[in-house]
Amino acid sequence: MSAVDTVRVGLDQRSYDILVGPGLVAEAGRRMAPVLSSPRVVVVTDETVARLHLATLRGGLDAAGIRHDTVVLPPGEATKDFPHLQHLCERVLEFGVDRGAALVALGGGVIGDLTGFAASILLRGIGFVQVPTTLLSQVDSAVGGKTAIDMPTGKNLVGSFHQPLLVLSDMDVLRTLPRRELLAGYAEVVKYGLLGDPAFFDWCERAGPALVAGDADAARRAVVASCRAKAAIVARDERETGDRALLNLGHTFGHALEVESGFGGGLLHGEAVAIGTIMAFDLSARLGLCPGQDAVRVRRHFAAVGLPTGLAGVRGSGWTAERLVAHMAKDKKARNGRVTFILVRGIGQAFVARDVEIAAVTALLEDAIAA
Repeated sequence: MSAVDTVRVGLDQRSYDILVGPGLVAEAGRRMAPVLSSPRVVVVTDETVARLHLATLRGGLDAAGIRHDTVVLPPGEATKDFPHLQHLCERVLEFGVDRGAALVALGGGVIGDLTGFAASILLRGIGFVQVPTTLLSQVDSAVGGKTAIDMPTGKNLVGSFHQPLLVLSDMDVLRTLPRRELLAGYAEVVKYGLLGDPAFFDWCERAGPALVAGDADAARRAVVASCRAKAAIVARDERETGDRALLNLGHTFGHALEVESGFGGGLLHGEAVAIGTIMAFDLSARLGLCPGQDAVRVRRHFAAVGLPTGLAGVRGSGWTAERLVAHMAKDKKARNGRVTFILVRGIGQAFVARDVEIAAVTALLEDAIAA
C-alpha cells in the first residue's frame, strides 16, 4: 500500500484532493501550502481534539512557514448553532485576516460543518481545509462541501455548499477515537455498500468486526473506498438535485431521532444513522419493495459490530411516532409537503421515494417505540 492514497473530487475549478494515509496532521503545512492563496490560516478545533492533535498540527504549519491562529470551541453537536457560528466569525475577524486566508477544520463533523459554513460567509467566502479526526468525518462529512448548523426544529437546516481546498485524512488519529465514536463512523461506511455497492457490503460483513476493533488496514480501505464512492456521486450531483440524495440513506429517520433526543450525547449521529438505516430497510420490506431477509441481514450486521439496532436504551420520555413524523416534515429534503425517504429494492439498490404514505411510516415508528 502506498504511503498516501489520493482520491480526486472532480468539480472543474472547485476540484480538490482527499489524501488518506498516516502522519498527515504532522505534514499538514507542507501538504496544504500549494493550495493556499497565502500562508495564513486560522485553525478551528474543539477542546478534546486540541488536547490530542493541535500541537502536532501547529508544528507542521510552523515547518511550512504558514502563519496561524487558533479558535478552540466546546465539543459536541450543540456547538453547531448560531451563537457559536457568530463567536467563530468574530474571532476570525479579530485576527485581521483577509480574503487570501483560509480556515483549517481540525476535528470531526461538528467542527468541519461549522468551519466550512463560516468560511463560506466570512468576507463573502474564503477557502478552508478539512483535517477530519473521526472516522465519520473522514468517510462522509468532510467530503462534498456540505456545510451547516443545526436549528431547534431540525438538523443542518441553515448552511451552504462550499467545497474545501483539500482534505487530509490522517489514519493515525483514529487510534485516539473512543470505540463508540469509531462505531458511529462505521455506520456511514456501511451505508456506501447498502446504497449502491453490494460487494462492498460483503466486505464490511467480513472486515467490519476487525475495523471497529482497531485494524488500521481495514480502516484505511474503508476510508478510501467510501471517499471514492462519495466523490463519484458528488462529481455528478454537487448540489443534491439527483443522485446525491442517495447518500441520505437512513438519515430521514436518523435526523428525526437526533432532533427528538436534543442533539445530546445520548445518541450520536452515526448511531442514529444505523437505527435509521434499519428502519429504511424495514419500511422497504413492509412496502414489498425489498426482501425481508435483506432487512434482517442489515440488522444482524449492525448488531454484530455493536451498533444500536433499535430505540431501546435511547428513547426519551414522551417520544411518539407523531412527533418523529413532525420532525421529518421539517427535514430539508422535504418537497411540496412530502417527506423524502431513501428506500431500497435490496442491498445495493437504493432509490429516492417521495410518495410514501405517512400512515406506513407512523405504523413502523409505533412498532419501533413499543419494542
